[in-house]
Amino acid sequence: MFRAVFHQGVATLIVAGLAWFWAGPHAALSAALGGAAVFVPNLLFAMSLWAAAKCGRASVARFFVGEFIKVVATLALLAIVAGAYRDLHWLALLAGLIVALKANLFVILIKA
Repeated sequence: MFRAVFHQGVATLIVAGLAWFWAGPHAALSAALGGAAVFVPNLLFAMSLWAAAKCGRASVARFFVGEFIKVVATLALLAIVAGAYRDLHWLALLAGLIVALKANLFVILIKA
């Protein structure tokens, strides 16, 4: 669970570095914010599931409620970034978002 979140964080940093090289610091920050919009809710969700499992309160309902909250939090963070960051580089934001979402698939493809 935490391994998946780790891969998302690493993938976000890689995309932010590439965006910095390609389009400058505003693109790097945009890519990092796009990845963080996925990374932060996933980290909180993983911590919630871990804590529930440790206390013996894990359930399917808790999982689905947590997943719903994670999706809403991701959308809210993206809306906040879009409204608050004036120098937003949309392509870099989307690249960070997509790479963070697909980081685990990339790891599976690399290992296969």
